[in-house]
Amino acid sequence: MKTINSLSGGKTSSYIAANYPADYNVFALIRTDDKNCIYPDEKVRQIVSEKIGKEFIGTLEDDTIIRTMLDLEQFIGNQINWISGLTFDELCKKWSKGKKGFYIPNASMRFCTIEMKIKPIMQYVYDNINEPVEMRIGYRANEQHRAAAMLKRCDSSGFEYGKVIIGRHKNGNNKWGKYKYRKPTFPLITNNIYRDQIEIYWKDKNVKFAFVNNCVGCFHSNLMLLKKQSDKNTNKFDWFIEAEKKCNETYKGRKWLADIKKPTYLEIKNYKSQLELFDDDFNECDSGYCGL
Repeated sequence: MKTINSLSGGKTSSYIAANYPADYNVFALIRTDDKNCIYPDEKVRQIVSEKIGKEFIGTLEDDTIIRTMLDLEQFIGNQINWISGLTFDELCKKWSKGKKGFYIPNASMRFCTIEMKIKPIMQYVYDNINEPVEMRIGYRANEQHRAAAMLKRCDSSGFEYGKVIIGRHKNGNNKWGKYKYRKPTFPLITNNIYRDQIEIYWKDKNVKFAFVNNCVGCFHSNLMLLKKQSDKNTNKFDWFIEAEKKCNETYKGRKWLADIKKPTYLEIKNYKSQLELFDDDFNECDSGYCGL
């Protein structure tokens, strides 16, 4: 059985890539069409476009994640396969379900991780390996509850099934099929690896990491982190402000973050914090658990 390291750009999954070599390393990139979020280095944009086989304008995660993945590939000395499905903009239009508007991920419908990470990786496995794989997941020793939740979706042999495009119908529409996809394993739990060990490992290594992972407007993030993101990644946070406005136009009267008792993105940005927040005040545990 082939092995895959599923990478997020954070220190934990990168630790797996560095210490548990696999047949494949796979990274799912979240993209945006918004030129206000353009990645500033034209040469790097071209490199990323070539890696994913489609145009890369920018990401709605911290731009540092691009540098992380390029650095990590050099550090581990093995290829990282970059993949990317729909852009976040395309996805939100798709999920408006015919209303020709916008629908952003929320507590009721968290489709972002599924559509932009899980499904593209699943399709990559089917298209390029076409057999079940062992996939290493970056859950640490204190995250056994997350591993248990993932294993509940597996059959009695520990395999998870997924739905992938297996061809085309005569009318040109996608033909979907159920696929025996992966057997998730958790090397950090097996080997009793905690966050402090991972932090120490990366302390003197030549790989730069963002202060947290995930999209800068992830609704799972706490309010203090969202406020920090609005200051640190203003252009990307503004994307979420505008997206929420578009949603309110499509679905009259709905307050999107109110599902989880949070203010609007605009209210978060305008909030006057009494404390100065630093990058070191946060870590990837604050970032919304966008796990694969």
